[in-house]
Amino acid sequence: MPTGDSYSILEEMAAQAPWLRESLIELTALPLDRWQGEHTRLFISGYPHTACPPFESAYREGLMGGSTNEQLITLYQRVGLETQDIPPDYLGALLELAAHLLDRPAPLDPQLWSALWDEHLGTWVPRFARDLVNATHLTFYRHLGGELLRLFPHHG
Repeated sequence: MPTGDSYSILEEMAAQAPWLRESLIELTALPLDRWQGEHTRLFISGYPHTACPPFESAYREGLMGGSTNEQLITLYQRVGLETQDIPPDYLGALLELAAHLLDRPAPLDPQLWSALWDEHLGTWVPRFARDLVNATHLTFYRHLGGELLRLFPHHG
């Protein structure tokens, strides 16, 4: 959920991600509660449905949890990690897992990478990103969806 600190965090990130600059102009002109409202509508509890739930199980199974989460718990265990208070299929957790795999000093295990990227992220994130681009009223989320799509040029 965006907070007052979110503006300065995005400002710092804009040095590495220039696509954020245009978004920051729009976001700083908005009252925080409008940004928070759009965030809630897109990801948490939109009416009549949540446009872009950031959970693999919601996209692949149509509900939260299920066999997707069981598969992901096993994948996290294979890497030596576990999710604590975050569902294992939450997009942020999955992207952190990808970063963890890429940042490990040991060579990248192609089986682990394929399990994460091809069997999980690639099966739903492109659709999530397109939904985000199409459903949002804010440039920030439209650009974020576009950046996510760039990660998956051969999926979905």
